[in-house]
Parts: sequence; structure tokens; C-alpha cells
Amino acid sequence: MANLQEANLQMANFQGTDLIEANLEGANLQGANLYGTNLQDAELYGANLQMANLQGANLQGAHLKWTDLENVNLQGANLKGTHHLLIDQLSKVRTLYDTKLDEELLIPLKEKYPALFDVPELQDLKDQK
Repeated sequence: MANLQEANLQMANFQGTDLIEANLEGANLQGANLYGTNLQDAELYGANLQMANLQGANLQGAHLKWTDLENVNLQGANLKGTHHLLIDQLSKVRTLYDTKLDEELLIPLKEKYPALFDVPELQDLKDQK
């Protein structure tokens, strides 16, 4: 289990890495490439993930209290069974297209923020208009 607590990992490339149960509490992962990364049961308490790419990442069971998810790409990510994940956090992500979510988050998000579930290419075209 990796201990990267409070590490500065801005723009780091962890594509496809196995970070199961990693301690990333308070880490700066701004702009990091976490495409397809396995973050199952990882500790991301207070981590900065702004503009990170988490497309296809597995965050099942991860702890996300106070994690900054602003502008994060969560397309196809698995967020089932995450801990301390709030609708407010998810309302700030770039996309939730094809993301696996628990129903208690999925239903209100689809009602309040339906554009987050649009196909990303179509959403980007709408943003340019």
C-alpha cells in the first residue's frame, strides 16, 4: 500500500497504475492522469484532483471527504460504494457520462445536473455555442 500523503503529484502520470488502498490524503493531484487507475479503497481525504483525468478509474470504496473534484473527467469511472462523496462535489466535475454511481447519488444528480450525463463530445459542442 503506497503512502503518498500530502505529496505534490501535480500533472503526474499514473495511467493504469494499481493504487489499491493507497494513502493520498491531502495530496495534490491537480491535472494528474489517472486514466484506468485502480484506486479501490484509496484514502483521498482532502486531496486536490482538480482537472485530473479519472476516465475509467476504479474508485470503489474510496474515501472522498473534502476531495476537490472540480473539472475532473469521471467518464466511465466506478464510484460505487465510495465514502463521504457528496452531490455538491459531483456537481463540479467535467462529466459523469457512463459513470457507475450508487442510486442515492445518481437519481438526484440526473434530476439537478442532467448535462453531466451527456456524451462528452456533445457537451463540449454545446459549451462552445
